[in-house]
Amino acid sequence: MEIKAPIFPESIADGSVAQWHHQPGEFVARDTLLVDIETDKVVIEVFAPEDGVLQSILKNEGETVLSEEPIANFEPGAGTAGDSAAAAPVAADASKDSDRFASPAAKKMAAEANLDIAGVSGSGRDGRITKEDVASALASGSADEEPAPVPAAQAATPTATVSSSPTEFVSGADDERVERRVPMTRLRASVAKRLVEAQQNAAMLTTFNEVDMQPIMQLRKRYQSEFQNAHNGTKLGFMSFFVRAATEALKRFPSVNASIDGDDIVYHGFYDIGVAVSTERGLVVPVVRDADALGLAQIEDQIMAYGEKARAGKLALEDMAGGTFTISNGGIFGSMMSTPILNAPQTGVLGMHNIQDRAVVVDGEIVIRPMMYLALSYDHRLIDGREAVQFLVAIKGMLEDPARILLEL
Repeated sequence: MEIKAPIFPESIADGSVAQWHHQPGEFVARDTLLVDIETDKVVIEVFAPEDGVLQSILKNEGETVLSEEPIANFEPGAGTAGDSAAAAPVAADASKDSDRFASPAAKKMAAEANLDIAGVSGSGRDGRITKEDVASALASGSADEEPAPVPAAQAATPTATVSSSPTEFVSGADDERVERRVPMTRLRASVAKRLVEAQQNAAMLTTFNEVDMQPIMQLRKRYQSEFQNAHNGTKLGFMSFFVRAATEALKRFPSVNASIDGDDIVYHGFYDIGVAVSTERGLVVPVVRDADALGLAQIEDQIMAYGEKARAGKLALEDMAGGTFTISNGGIFGSMMSTPILNAPQTGVLGMHNIQDRAVVVDGEIVIRPMMYLALSYDHRLIDGREAVQFLVAIKGMLEDPARILLEL
């Protein structure tokens, strides 16, 4: 049986093999994860169709695959769960061809310990033996034999962290100065390309304002307990207020909710708000659909669910497709001020920042208030400065007087 790559959506031309979770000869139970295939937007998981043995891998990690292209051969019904250890000799054989599969640091460490490096299993790319592999082999063999002692200076040398992604180690004469070259993930490369295109293709400007967060903080403090009891434990956060405030502001300024398509302006009659989420793999922007029809609790639930899926790498393409406006919260990392980049083809993005107590003048008196800087980056091809400033002032007004959100004032 051939294991094939999944059918990619029209917006995705191809993918690349990110990680094989099993090796040839291993028994794999039905619905067990076989391989991760990374696309420009998401990681797609391929599972075993039934119990059997993975016979051979046709596409190695890092190789490009097309939609429905065969990536492995699988024998259904063969083997047992106890055969899963059969893959170990396969990995070991790959490293015995030549010592060219060992990094310079690994060769040096093995030579000083009088260790035959051909018998060490490599965990690096294409079976490459790393310094960590040699150290593990020395540790495992210490109970049976007395290897040559490792010099104290070398034993104290920190080893480089081995990533599960394909890596190449480059070592100079001094093992302490180790470099690691890691291929850019498809998601990171895609994000980089889109951000550069956004800067090159849009007349992007940023306008700033500040908002007094005390009214919302007092509202949250006063009603947090009741809110959680009424909505099955959902916490009342800041983001839901910003999503609702942005949605009401978008209704008043349709051009901020629009996009440019060639020589045409597309005005969207719906409000799909993207919420930027930072993950280990890169920046992703899941979309809260029809935000104008959702309550605060529903918005919080969706954002929480998206955050969990993003951190687990489980976001689907439909979770991130579309979006008419984006909100990015750099404040959770301590950012005081930034100029967010447009998420093309959108024409506006709102940047939230850190909340800090500052001295401000209220009714002629100097008081201490929790203040946040807001930033709105916009496409000047479609949005004039007056509209951008008024849009941001509208958001500020609703956040400083949350009743305006409910009353749509």
